[in-house]
Amino acid sequence: MTIHLYNTLTRAKEAFVPRPHNGGDPAPVTMYVCGPTVYSAPHIGNARPAVVFDTLARLLRSRYTLIYARNVTDVDDKINASAATAGVDISEIAAENLLRYHDDMRALGVLPPDLEPHATDHIDLMIDMIGRLIAGGYAYEASGHVLFRVSSFDAYGALSKRDPRELLAGARVEVAAYKEAPGDFVLWKPSTPELPGWESPWGRGRPGWHIECSVMAAKHLGRTIDIHGGGVDLIFPHHENEIAQSTCAHGGEPFARYWLHNGYVNVDHTKMSKSRGNILLVRDLVKLAPGEAIRLALLNAHYRQPLDWTQQALTEARRKLDRLYGTLRDIAGWQALWPEAAPDETFIAALEDDLNTPKALAALFDLSRKANRSASAEQGARVAAILRASAEFLGLLGADPEQWFTQTGAEGSAGEELDSDAIGQMIAQRKAARAGKDFATADRIRDDLAARGIQIEDGADGTRWRRV
Repeated sequence: MTIHLYNTLTRAKEAFVPRPHNGGDPAPVTMYVCGPTVYSAPHIGNARPAVVFDTLARLLRSRYTLIYARNVTDVDDKINASAATAGVDISEIAAENLLRYHDDMRALGVLPPDLEPHATDHIDLMIDMIGRLIAGGYAYEASGHVLFRVSSFDAYGALSKRDPRELLAGARVEVAAYKEAPGDFVLWKPSTPELPGWESPWGRGRPGWHIECSVMAAKHLGRTIDIHGGGVDLIFPHHENEIAQSTCAHGGEPFARYWLHNGYVNVDHTKMSKSRGNILLVRDLVKLAPGEAIRLALLNAHYRQPLDWTQQALTEARRKLDRLYGTLRDIAGWQALWPEAAPDETFIAALEDDLNTPKALAALFDLSRKANRSASAEQGARVAAILRASAEFLGLLGADPEQWFTQTGAEGSAGEELDSDAIGQMIAQRKAARAGKDFATADRIRDDLAARGIQIEDGADGTRWRRV
């Protein structure tokens, strides 16, 4: 079975074929994803590419050796502004927000990439690449800046499939007197004494954003990488500029073979922005629901489509997980089987079809129904094991099923005032009342728990509860 991915460069779904290596053997698959610019805590829009490409990495690792790099932009004008406001060095702002990013992505079940290069660790290599671009006539120095000469690269605009003049009309392009052309972009810019800077042949300064990714990708993954990913907002100018400078610096070698881009995240049908006051931070959302529910909500739409984030979508995601975890909780014997269980073929086929997570989720619910309706306990356990093995590709169902139903619900919910011990005591009191045929008291305790957001379920093996 072959993985097919939609390549933004060709505007077509293509079979993914790893590069040949020595003697025809495949080389390790390389994937580079634009990571966080660590000037603030991550919001739900930042989380989507992390979750999407984590899911792709899980699929790729199931059949290839993968080297996955996700960079950290730790020198940037926004970081400079945050550091100036706080009166600290940019390294403190970057370290603090990177820690937040790691904590938040861990809460969403995002596995660490193999490599996490930091821009500030590669300044010398950036200076070297800029020097080669100047020597080749692709870049020029002007007023302390070094700029890439867009007219020197005939293929500029190939990724976005638009004429460079049209691209400039809709983009934030700095028009400066020292530029040969308005579309020429900065590779190096001067730093005033109060700004961070490094010595270079063009004076003390700092790199432009685009050159950072070109250098880090080449350093850690090679001149030509298999997959380059990021948000759709990065197609122009960031990824377009990466292609231009990398191709020119490396003698015409292609920069990336497959380009993947995830869609925007809107909030209640509205674009997220500071001016609208609707920025949703991941650290706030994990107070409202388990990180796994947030992850499922992000995977509920195809990665290339826009995703509309609503509270209802998050609530529905948690209910879906309740159904899946309920299957694993109620069926015995799957735990011994799932480590060796193969994922469901329909499920895998959906992921191989350009990471079709909505279709893959539908396959999980089909498995859940089959497990619950199995003719025998043995068959139910086998199907439940396949369900668990399949869900792992999406980063789901990794918690203990019993613990899933006893974790705290949404912040401020009626059930939150009761901890697990208090709920256990009330269930014990109800059990004693029922044993003494005091059904009025038993019903009152049940109703009291329900009013506090606690649902109880009586079964042959005792009473279970969960927060709703």
